[in-house]
Amino acid sequence: MSRIMGLDFGSKTVGVAVSDPFGIIASGVETIRREREKKLRQTLARIDVLIAEYDVGLIVLGLPKHMNDDIGDRAKLSYEFRDELKRRTGLDVIMWDERLTTVQAGQIMNELDIRGTKRKKIVDTIAAEFILQNYLDYRNNTLAADEDAAETGK
Repeated sequence: MSRIMGLDFGSKTVGVAVSDPFGIIASGVETIRREREKKLRQTLARIDVLIAEYDVGLIVLGLPKHMNDDIGDRAKLSYEFRDELKRRTGLDVIMWDERLTTVQAGQIMNELDIRGTKRKKIVDTIAAEFILQNYLDYRNNTLAADEDAAETGK
């Protein structure tokens, strides 16, 4: 079974998470860093390596919408990144609402008393975990509801 990769695309980082082979649990992998926002070649090359290493068959990319549901500049850049990922990997890329995932990551790090430099190193990876886990939960709940409906004939 192929795994699913979750990505939190930022201006200078990309948080990466992958699912277990059954698509139930998301686990953080790493944060890919780059010096400048537009320099994506090495970032994409690293994603290629991780796709092969984890046998990824689908990518879920965080979509940073505004709280009022508007799409701003950051979201437009995410759509461009999606297009590049599709071209480069040949995989489907699902855009997934990532609102509040960085807040959730911050809350988890507060609970674990993670501060300073270590916090900066892992916040994007944790955000990628939340993006992917939210997608997995939605997908699995939808599949379960479809199966229940099929069994009951509703």
